[in-house]
Amino acid sequence: MTSPSSKAQEARESLAGRLREIRLDAGITGRELAVRCGWSESKSSRIEHAKTPPSDADIRAWCKACGTPGNADDLIAANRQADSMYVQWKRLQRTGLRQLQESGVPLYEETQQFHVYCSNVVPGFFQTPGYATALLTSIARFRGTPDDVSDAVTARMNRSHVIRDGDHRFAVLVEESVLRYRIGSAEIMAAQLGHLLSVMALPSISLGIIPFTAPRQAWPLETFTIFDGQRVHVETLSAAIKETQPSDVALYLKAFGNLKEVAVYGAEARALITSGINALA
Repeated sequence: MTSPSSKAQEARESLAGRLREIRLDAGITGRELAVRCGWSESKSSRIEHAKTPPSDADIRAWCKACGTPGNADDLIAANRQADSMYVQWKRLQRTGLRQLQESGVPLYEETQQFHVYCSNVVPGFFQTPGYATALLTSIARFRGTPDDVSDAVTARMNRSHVIRDGDHRFAVLVEESVLRYRIGSAEIMAAQLGHLLSVMALPSISLGIIPFTAPRQAWPLETFTIFDGQRVHVETLSAAIKETQPSDVALYLKAFGNLKEVAVYGAEARALITSGINALA
């Protein structure tokens, strides 16, 4: 499968090609376009060759200069989609962590069916304040972001209301390793695992644990969330990735299905969580 970063670049190159076609159809050179737009000829070239991503204003100026202002809105939408497919964390978190937590609220509130797979940490909407504080503090230190951890934790807790309010359903899978990774102190981990036991009882939640000993059909993957079977958010060390192409979404749904088959639920899942708590003693 083509990497998300490569697909994002392909989308940018496709947009650049459309802008070039508009210029050629208008019968003007790159130099004439630059004169009409009031910028350098080199800027026109960089945009056409996908070296410099155009701003909304650049696209509107380009289309106006070529006599096709009606194309601007569609091109701007395509540009924004390409820009959001692969976004580095340093860009998303440049002003701190709180804004990123708050920006996801509308999507969380609109989504009815969540499919969530976590291989490294407890899912965000299941986290306790203590666990979230320990995790976000380590992220802020590692990435050197402004220290707004307290506000970010509050925003994350507020976002978590979706597991109790509204018409939302959650199919969640976590690797057993998530229960064993020490995020924060033993006390913080014990409280977090105890909280997992309590959220399992909510009628909107199906929580499966994939045991260490499960015969695997799929290898451990990066953490991902599928929203209403329409879009996937994937978290890597360096970037946040959004997949909306139906074939790619289907691939993640297939992976989720394979992982679901080897997970345990109910009493067996509670036994694994309780074992994790006991191991902290």
